[in-house]
Formats: sequence, C-alpha cells, structure tokens
Amino acid sequence: MTFETHRLEDYNASNSGDEQYGENILPKGAVLQNRYEVIKVLGVGGMGAVYLTRDLRFSGVTRLCALKEMISTTPDPQVRRLAVQSFMREANLLVQLNHTGIPQIYDFFTEGVRSYLAMEYVQGSDLEDVLENTEGMLKEEVVLDWAIQVCDVLIYLHSRTPAIVFRDLKPSNIMLRGGNKIALIDFGIAKAFESGQKGTMIGTEGYSPPEQYKGVADPRGDIYALGATLHHLLTKRDPRLEPPFTFHEEPPYLLNPALSSQTSAVVMKALEYDPNKRYQSAQEMKSALTKALNHKDEVAPVDPGIGTQALPTSSSTTTVLPDQPGQPSLPPAYQQPYPPAGHVYPPQYGVPYPQPLYPGATQPYPAPYPPGPYVYPGMPPGTDPLAEGEADDSILPIWKFKVEDEIRGSAQVQGARLYVGAYDNNVYMLDPKTGEFQWKYPTEGGVATKPCVYKSTVIFGSEDRIVYAISDAGRLQWTCPTEGRVRSSVIVAYDHAFFGSDDNRLYAVNAQTGRVIWRFEAMAPIRSTPAMGDELVYVGSEDGHLYALDLSSGAAKWKFRSNRAVTSSPAVYAEMVIVGSSDWHVYSVDAKSGYVIWRYRTNQQVVSSPTVVDDTVFIGSVDKNLYAIDAKSGRVQWKFNAEAPIVSTPAVTDEAVYFGTVSKDKPEVISVDRKNRKVRWRFKTDGPVPSSPIVVDGIVYIGCTDHFIYALPA
Repeated sequence: MTFETHRLEDYNASNSGDEQYGENILPKGAVLQNRYEVIKVLGVGGMGAVYLTRDLRFSGVTRLCALKEMISTTPDPQVRRLAVQSFMREANLLVQLNHTGIPQIYDFFTEGVRSYLAMEYVQGSDLEDVLENTEGMLKEEVVLDWAIQVCDVLIYLHSRTPAIVFRDLKPSNIMLRGGNKIALIDFGIAKAFESGQKGTMIGTEGYSPPEQYKGVADPRGDIYALGATLHHLLTKRDPRLEPPFTFHEEPPYLLNPALSSQTSAVVMKALEYDPNKRYQSAQEMKSALTKALNHKDEVAPVDPGIGTQALPTSSSTTTVLPDQPGQPSLPPAYQQPYPPAGHVYPPQYGVPYPQPLYPGATQPYPAPYPPGPYVYPGMPPGTDPLAEGEADDSILPIWKFKVEDEIRGSAQVQGARLYVGAYDNNVYMLDPKTGEFQWKYPTEGGVATKPCVYKSTVIFGSEDRIVYAISDAGRLQWTCPTEGRVRSSVIVAYDHAFFGSDDNRLYAVNAQTGRVIWRFEAMAPIRSTPAMGDELVYVGSEDGHLYALDLSSGAAKWKFRSNRAVTSSPAVYAEMVIVGSSDWHVYSVDAKSGYVIWRYRTNQQVVSSPTVVDDTVFIGSVDKNLYAIDAKSGRVQWKFNAEAPIVSTPAVTDEAVYFGTVSKDKPEVISVDRKNRKVRWRFKTDGPVPSSPIVVDGIVYIGCTDHFIYALPA
C-alpha cells in the first residue's frame, strides 16, 4: 500500500480541514515530527481527533499507530499551559503501564497548540459497536468473560501506588480485538488517586457513579461504571437515555429474562448508590463474576407467561370507592392466551392471525406479509420506499423561550395559553404566538410530563411524586400524592384523570377533586401515558407488559407481554392498540382480547410512542429511523434515517411529520414530507431533543435539553 506524503507545514489552517469533521482535522498524508503520516481519522472528540498513522521510521514494514491529539485553542496562556500539563500527565501515566489490556505507549510530543500521543493501534471494534450490530441479546457467558478481563485491568490499575482510577469506563472505551480479548482505551481522564482527593467531575453521564459528580475519584467508582456497562451490554438499555442513578428500578432480569439470578445480582451490587455497599475491590467483583459464570444456567425468577394473558379480577387493583351501580362485570376468563390457529380477524385488519409462540417454538409470530418493499398508495412509480431523504435548508424560530433547566416533556397549547414543564421544577405558561412569559408554578421536582388541560384546569405530574391540578391562572386546585416519581402524563376521560407512577401503579382520580377512585398495581414503574378505549384503559409498564384495565373499576382484563419494558405510550386505532417496546418491536394487538395482530421489528429499542393517521403508524426508534407502517397489515411503507436515535413521538399533519433526535453531536428537530420522505427542513439545537412536538395553527412547539422551548414554522 502506498500513500502520497505531504508535510504538515505545506497546509494552511484554511485548507487543512476535512468536510466531514471540521477545519481543525489534519488531512490525509500530513506528516508530524518527520515520522507519523496520517492515513485517516479514527474519531473526533471535544479536545481533538484520533488518527490512524504510519510510522515512517520503519521503512521495511508498515507499522500503524494511533495518534491522539489535543488542541488548545484558548487565548489564555495559563489555561493552555494547564491543558498541556494534563495531556502530558496522561502520557507519563501510560508510559509506566504494562498490561495486555492496555495499549502500549510509543511517543508523545507537542507542536504549537497541538499535543500528540502515539500509541499502539488496537484493531477491532469497541463494545458499543458490537452491541449495536448484534441482533438480539449478547450471550451472557461472553459478556461475563469480557467483564472478568476488565476486572483484571482494573486490578492492575488500582493496585499501583498511588492507585489509578480510569473514571470513564463504558462500552465505547472497551475494544474487542482478536481472540475475544479486550483492551481499555482513552486514558485521557484517568488520574492517580489519593484517598480523599477531589478533582474535576469528568466522565459520561449514565455510566459515572454519583460521587464522581462531586469530584471524588475512587477505585469503587470504576466498579460502578463497570456495573453500568454490564447492565447496558446485557439488557441493551442505554443508561445515557435514562434518568441518572435509576438502575435500581430496572434489575437486568426484568429487561432480559434469560439472565441468571447470579449475574443480575452481581450487576446490581456493583451499581449500589452508596460506594460502601458495592464491591470494595475489582478482585472481589472478579470473584463474583467468575462464580456467576459457573452458575449461569440458574435463571432469575420472572413471570413465566408468554404473550397475552386474559386475567381474572386482579388482586393488583385497589378500589378506593365502593362499586357503583351499573358497573360492567368482568367476562369469564379465557381458556387460552391465543385464538385457534388460522383465526382470521375482521376484514379491516386484512391479515390472518399468525401462529403464536407455544412452549418450545423457535420462530414466534412469523411475518404475516410477504418480504420486499411495500409501495405506499399514491407514491410515484419507481420510488424506493426505504430510500434516504435529502437535507433541505434550515429554518429560524418564530420565537424561543429559555427556562433554567432541561425540557424533556412536551408542551400543550389551549387557545391563547401554552403550558410546558421543565427540570427546573416549574410549569410555565406562555403566550403561544409571542413566547411572552405569563406565569410559572413551582413544584419540588423536575417536570417531565405533558400538561393536560381539563376545562379550566391544568393537570400534570412531577418527580416530587405528586400530581398537581392548577387553574389557568396558576393557582393550586388539588394535589394527588403517589409513592414514586411521576413520569407518565395525565389523560382525562369521563371526568376522571388517569396517570402512572414509578410506584408501579396506575391511578384513576376524580379530575375535579383529585380523589383517588381506584389504582392498579403492576410489577414495575409505569412511565407510559395511558390511552382510552370505549370501556378499557391501556397502559405499558417497565415490567414488559401492556395492560388493559376496566375503565370504571381498574380490574385487569388482559395483559400482553413483550420481552422488555414498554415505556412507549399506546395508541388506540380501529379496534387495535399499537405500542412500541424496548424489545425492538412495534406491536399491534386486538383492543378487546390482547391477541397479536402484527408486529414489526426495528433494529433497536422503541421508546417513541406511535402516532396513527390515515391508517399509517408513525413511530421512531433508537436505531435512528422514523418508520411509517401500515396500521392494518404491519407492512413498512417507508422509513427515514435521521442519523440519530429518536425517542420523540412524531407529530403528523397532512403534509409532514415532525420529530426530534437525541444525538449528542448533531441534535435536531426534523420535518419530513409525508409522501416522498424528503427533508423539508432541519432545525439544529444545542442539546438532545427527547421532547415530542405539537403542531398548532401552523406552528411547531417543541422543548429541548438546551433549556429552550422553540416555536418553529411548520
């Protein structure tokens, strides 16, 4: 292999960039120190890039190196000096290390504002890539073997004097190379540890332990990060998309029932909030992992039910008020959880019921539709329904309003009032036309729910465990306390408010007084927003079930089991209930019986909730695609690659679909044409957009984690 060689000094700053990465990136062929020739960019971080280079001193062979770069652009010489010192600390740290699980250091140097670290090039894939490209769950024994290898590296680091704390353990910093061997990469924030020493909080949200946010660097913090990494690898639940420090609410076996009880217990002990309750050393954790590997066949006790179960009157339901006259009685329990083979649903579904997964079956629910692309009615001939859209020009907001913390919930517009909650513990009322502030109502916790307007009352839940009802003037009307954080949004029907709580319950309360009528208890938090049918209310739970409950009594009529948590909020449409699941599927089940009509598999978790318009289901996935699915058959009409995970629930008009993305590098609000899937516009934000948009009178309202709510032209 030959390369065209150029000297670094031959390039001006203006033409040394790469369009994909930016103007600071070195071009292919650049040479540093008359020794390292740039072949390509391996990755880009906040402080610089990592390059694959060839060491020109080895003329007879091709010796590849990873060249890590730190660029100091600050005009303050003192700050620049400290940044270079930090970089040199990393270099001197790595020079001292000698372990097969740590890349070897070759050289380090500084050129102007750029400092470089030349190290062993670890060929392979990082575990985040492995996770994303693996269909289904990773094998438990393989993940345990990786974890034991990581413990060996941590034992080596922690046993040095002083101990070295890695501080940023996560799947993307663990490389998998030949022979299923791992290596830890990116020691940029590792530091020598001295007991009681505090430093700057550095790490990755979701993996970093709570004490690290206080600047405490302790070897037990690496234990927590390894536990978080294991949780992600074994469940495919990305902790970066979850509220911080909530692992205790989701033991791994709830998300992956195939896991052994020993493995689940090891992970949960490593994730203890209190460092004193975790494993006190990497050696102790390695011993526990080794024991779990030897007993992996002992599966954790979980609900053995499969698919849909018809339920008798549930002991999980607490009726707070006495039964009312005329209340509908519960029909007799079904004798089997599936209709007979060959059962045909009413003509509007257009498909026979697929064969269910009976015990011992290996192929559950064969696709009830032929393979190949499905052409959306009215689509121009020759159109590829799975083609990517093309970007169009960006737009400018009509107005934007800044709050004091992240906005993760959705806004609500009612007439001349816009309501939106924020993690600064307030619900705001703004003028929807101008964004002018009217008033705000404070709670004791972050508000991630969508306010619900009932007559002249606004009802919403807070992470302070309370549901509030306030007047349209911002005055308190009533409260309903629960025993868990409230992340499920309120809906009102028949003068009753329905909402879930992290205390595992779904509540039905009088919308005028807040008095609890009944509550139903699931096996895990309810963060899904309920949906109303004629006589039933439907809601998902983190226990992996979609429940159908009697509207007046809360008695469970049936439950449908997916393989992972159902955070997605169901949509009721034409005698069907449609919902997404973290088991990567979108399901359609019969609203009366809970029997599966169809299911569609995406390539990652489905946290987004479905929006159904004109017989089409619009829903996003963490696999970065927005899907349009035929509501009757489950066939994909088209999909659009947003290049970033989608947890936002799409808003749909006659012309377009609107949604947000949760990319850390390129977060956006995107509008896609419904017919040709081309991008109508993109609006770039300064933070991920988990919030769901609403469209009112030609204006798109959407909140963002950059602390703004935006009004955008539809």
